[in-house]
Amino acid sequence: MPDRRPRGYQPDWQPRPATQELLAAVEFILGRYAAQLPLTIRQIWYAAVSEGVLVRQERTYKRLVDLLGMARRSGRISWLAIGDGTDAAVEPVAYDGADGFRRAQLDAVRGFRLDRQAGQDARLEVWCDTPGLVPQLATVTDPWGVPVYTSATGLSGKRAAAQRAAGGGHTSVRILVVGDWDPSGLHLFSALAEDVTAFAALDAPDVLVQFDRLAVTERQIAEFRLPTAPVKASDRRSFPGTSTTQAEAIPPDALAALVRDAISSSRDTEILAEVLEREDLQRQALLERFPV
Repeated sequence: MPDRRPRGYQPDWQPRPATQELLAAVEFILGRYAAQLPLTIRQIWYAAVSEGVLVRQERTYKRLVDLLGMARRSGRISWLAIGDGTDAAVEPVAYDGADGFRRAQLDAVRGFRLDRQAGQDARLEVWCDTPGLVPQLATVTDPWGVPVYTSATGLSGKRAAAQRAAGGGHTSVRILVVGDWDPSGLHLFSALAEDVTAFAALDAPDVLVQFDRLAVTERQIAEFRLPTAPVKASDRRSFPGTSTTQAEAIPPDALAALVRDAISSSRDTEILAEVLEREDLQRQALLERFPV
């Protein structure tokens, strides 16, 4: 049997009335959370469920996946509005000529930045279990120069975290983790903390490495009235909760606020202001020396 699923662009797509209604609801959700784009599909699904547009069943999630695929193929929804963390790539650096190289240099000068965590008591990092959330969280952390990494990392990624701690020039590193509230999320958190700390004991013996669970917590489940699901009977791992919740269930603006507040509350604003002032002065000096 030939595969009849749509391929490539679908400019002639004509959704049925019921699909048009769902698409309008999705467009409304994307507009509401425009400051947090790109959203993951599951974030959109949770928002639609909370607003009564969809029922909380796996079949409605699959329906949404199909809808968003066609909406992007047809041009109804921007490709940049949705992220899934699957487009990682390594591409060679190339230019269209000497002028292109010069433009790239000028862009680099305009984007010149210092380490905005320099001078702070602790270096911060944000780690997230869901790769698709990384770009979204990075828009929140960027003003402070705080990097975002995926918690779904391998052994090399854990060792790299310890080596960053060794070379960062700080006496402590605090890693804020956004993960699901379920046995897998909690055991991933514990495994990461234990492994990175063990590597750091040798790679960065003078640096205190701390892991803090930023989300999801049981308090947040109650505060945001997040949808929950029972713990799978087949999962025998220890778990202190009575139900499970995914990080993507937190409204995108609320998640952004959690990350923003956690970072800002631990930053010395005077030190950051001094770094930003030096950064601006050095950027201007570089631009003045750049040939016109």
